[in-house]
Amino acid sequence: MTGLRALNELTLPHPDAATTIFNLKDYRVLETQILDYGQRRVHVESTVESGCPGCGVIGTRCHSRRWQRVRDIPVAGPVEVLWRKRRYFCDESVCERKTFSEATAQVPARARSTRRLHGALVDAVVSSGRAATETAIAHGVSWWLVQKALNMAATKLPDVDLLRPRMLGIDEHRFRSVRFFKNTETNTWQRIEPWMTTIVDLDTGQILGVVDGRDHTGVGAWLIKRPLDWRLGVQVVAIDPSAAFRKALRMWLPRTAVSVDHFHLIQLTNQALTEVRQQLSHKVRGRRGRAVDPAWAHRMLLLRAADSLSEAAKARLGKVFATDDPTGKLKAAWDVKEQVRTLLRTGSLEDAELAKADLERLVKESNQPETTRLWRTICRWWKEIEVLIVTGATTGKVEANNTSIKHIKRTGRGFVNSTNYTTRIMLRSAARTAVNFPLQ
Repeated sequence: MTGLRALNELTLPHPDAATTIFNLKDYRVLETQILDYGQRRVHVESTVESGCPGCGVIGTRCHSRRWQRVRDIPVAGPVEVLWRKRRYFCDESVCERKTFSEATAQVPARARSTRRLHGALVDAVVSSGRAATETAIAHGVSWWLVQKALNMAATKLPDVDLLRPRMLGIDEHRFRSVRFFKNTETNTWQRIEPWMTTIVDLDTGQILGVVDGRDHTGVGAWLIKRPLDWRLGVQVVAIDPSAAFRKALRMWLPRTAVSVDHFHLIQLTNQALTEVRQQLSHKVRGRRGRAVDPAWAHRMLLLRAADSLSEAAKARLGKVFATDDPTGKLKAAWDVKEQVRTLLRTGSLEDAELAKADLERLVKESNQPETTRLWRTICRWWKEIEVLIVTGATTGKVEANNTSIKHIKRTGRGFVNSTNYTTRIMLRSAARTAVNFPLQ
């Protein structure tokens, strides 16, 4: 039996040059041709044993052979690959299958393309950031095969329920451009903003989930699907000042501390200062600001942190307050803005309380609707601000992922199918952050 098996085994101790160059595992090159239109044709056959899918017995008696065209990666240009595929008898008497076709790791049963082609397609789209259509044209395949390879790779994504994130970040991004739809019942046009919410592990930066919308319903539905021990393991969640996200977290993660993002608070503060500057221009000059107005010309200087200004910049800012702020309202709003920055830089809750008291005094002295509204926002989100000061948790890594998501959308010229869009987002994030994530 040993001698008989040795005679039937396909051994290749010293592969020939064509097989080495073609470099397809478990196959050897039989013949190569150059067709009339210049394309090359490569004839191959497998060099490994194949077992019956029903019983696993290795086939030894060949039933027949046929040629099968296999899609493969371009090797120094387009290549047409023909596989001389064997069909074996199943010698197991109790097996229902009488014959079976051979299969390999590179070309499994019923496959028409190699696994290395699938890996090259996924790597081109995910790692290199190329569009699926461009990748399909470069490899001489259809868009559907590229999408099939991406869907197969998505099945190997890490199971979110098996991860144990300690800190989460939640933020939204726009899925596609704003659209208007006509309501047939009311005969009115409605503005539709397609939003998606990204949930990120702040320790690793990996995207854990992408849900439709930016309300508490979508985030809450995603959180409730997670196991109880998974939710109990989350210690801190960083969000922007969104009441919808905070509502979802209070419902489904009631024991988790919520931190409000530092950048969004500064953004609200700068917005209040900008509104004060605009209102001042209308009251004093009766018009919008112009380049000849010092406050408008140095509008970006007003938004910068005071400790980052040079002496020349401080002199220009002082000139703005002296010549273009007759009511003192702009200087008062600028002091409020700087005090908010000071509050957010404090390192302890005691210092934060003192900075908050100083902020309240400056807001009362300013006595403006814009700064009063900002103060109310600070009070409503004070618990979350305290968590920010203690933990330092921000949505910075979520914003970084949103930037990558925008690149994916621009590369693909937009996406109509949200499922395909989400697949690319999850694959790109896993390839960048997950350890040893297989693309093939």
